[in-house]
Amino acid sequence: MGFCFCLSSGGSTDKSQIYEITDYGQENAVLYSDHHVVPQNLGSVSSLAGGKGLNQDAAILHLGYGTEEGALCGVFDGHGPRGAFVSKNVRNQLPSILLGHMNNHSVTRDWKLICETSCLEMDKRILKVKKIHDCSASGTTAVLAVKHGNQVMVANLGDSRAVMIGTSEDGETKVAQLTNDLKPSVPSEAERIRKRNGRVLALESEPHILRVWLPTENRPGLAMSRAFGDFLLKSYGVIATPQVSTHQITSSDQFLLLASDGVRKSKPIKYKLKTCHTTL
Repeated sequence: MGFCFCLSSGGSTDKSQIYEITDYGQENAVLYSDHHVVPQNLGSVSSLAGGKGLNQDAAILHLGYGTEEGALCGVFDGHGPRGAFVSKNVRNQLPSILLGHMNNHSVTRDWKLICETSCLEMDKRILKVKKIHDCSASGTTAVLAVKHGNQVMVANLGDSRAVMIGTSEDGETKVAQLTNDLKPSVPSEAERIRKRNGRVLALESEPHILRVWLPTENRPGLAMSRAFGDFLLKSYGVIATPQVSTHQITSSDQFLLLASDGVRKSKPIKYKLKTCHTTL
């Protein structure tokens, strides 16, 4: 299972276009070009085959997001029986929700408010279709990055990551992690869950992975503390409130890497750097 962006280096468009890269018909990744922006090797997507069958990840790259110089990229790692549904719906709807709130606020001043409001609205949209798509034990992580002027604005739910890769003055590679993993192993996250009567425990077979459980039932065992969907646990401390941050772009910054936990755990940073250099 794999997908990637192949961006044209020439030509122009008279209207917005959307390009879908298909992974066994699942349309996991999309490139959206707006404001007559011509894609010129501005980004790429790479996916690694896993052992779980259906690829429930989704990704988006939106050029000309908000302004001609703007851009949005996002990675969404679905989980549970309806994980693919949740990840793709968040991929398809959250950017437009976010942009609507960005147009009504000062982005640099109100980024936290914009993200929190947008994510809450997105989570409510998923809940509204519960009669058709039961997402009580299904959800998705989300890591979004928006290029706004000379800043990268980041929002994160779950354990997908945003990393800025650049070079130091002496030519060495430097890596700046722009997000923190939001998992029940984080003391402040576990405290919130326990205050809401959720349980944080590890399985005997996986003592190194803390999971979130219902107060009196041994389910669902979610390995993250923030996510879209997962409505069984929303009353017990699992939230859809993102962690937000901003990064001032400098001349030494080269690549912004967004990755789900599967890619991070399976490949070292040298592999990811090689992928960036060979696909951009």
